[in-house]
Amino acid sequence: MKHYGLIGFPLSHSFSKKYFTAKFKKEGITDAEYELYPLESIKDLQDLLDKHPDLCGLNVTVPHKISVLKYLDWIEGNAKTAGAVNCIRVIAESPLEAAFTGELGVLGHDFRLEGYNTDIYGFETSLKPLLKDQHDKALVLGDGGAAKAVKCALENLGIDYKIVTRKPHPGNLLFSELKPHHIKHYPLIINTTPLGTAPNVDECPPIPYEAITDQNLLFDLVYNPEKTLFLKKGEEQGAAIKNGYEMLMLQAEKSWEIWTSKEKHP
Repeated sequence: MKHYGLIGFPLSHSFSKKYFTAKFKKEGITDAEYELYPLESIKDLQDLLDKHPDLCGLNVTVPHKISVLKYLDWIEGNAKTAGAVNCIRVIAESPLEAAFTGELGVLGHDFRLEGYNTDIYGFETSLKPLLKDQHDKALVLGDGGAAKAVKCALENLGIDYKIVTRKPHPGNLLFSELKPHHIKHYPLIINTTPLGTAPNVDECPPIPYEAITDQNLLFDLVYNPEKTLFLKKGEEQGAAIKNGYEMLMLQAEKSWEIWTSKEKHP
């Protein structure tokens, strides 16, 4: 049996477990299981791999998307650029193979850990069909781990962006500084904060919603509820809207593609 799973802390609910369990059942995949592995500290990754030698792949969520980088043997280009990993391919080598190649993993074990960021693929693929000529500049609301994938995808697409945060940071805008002209100048607005996530559905990023028009596109990485207050307010002003559910599905499928790939990296 091949095992896959999600590491992070806490793991009170998981899109990934539900998604892959349903996928395996639907596609008749009987030799794979997906489990939750709550890791309070990323230092416990070695123990997890020792305890579950049949692990073939892991998804990574908060708070480990950045801290896991130093434990990986190889990191894909986009993940390096973003500075965050949400997908790990685990390639187990026998002690004989490891001795022959002279390569033990960063953890000092006979596992090779490859890092990817499938959030970048998921976001970019979900966003592209919605883009119109005017969507060449973006406001990225929030600058946490989720924003790293968004920024990388925007750079791939050639879209200029400005980060908006609550606290001052060089080069960023403050939420308190946002004015109607920012909404006009940056017609693509992406929420990477958790504001509006159930059960706190009455929350939304503090931006001048009255300035939004049908020229704007609002994308919310939140997918529960299906239509956040951020998206509702944008829709009421005539903007196109999109939530993060398709992005999640796309990144999950990309993870599966990576885990089952035979491709070898240096």
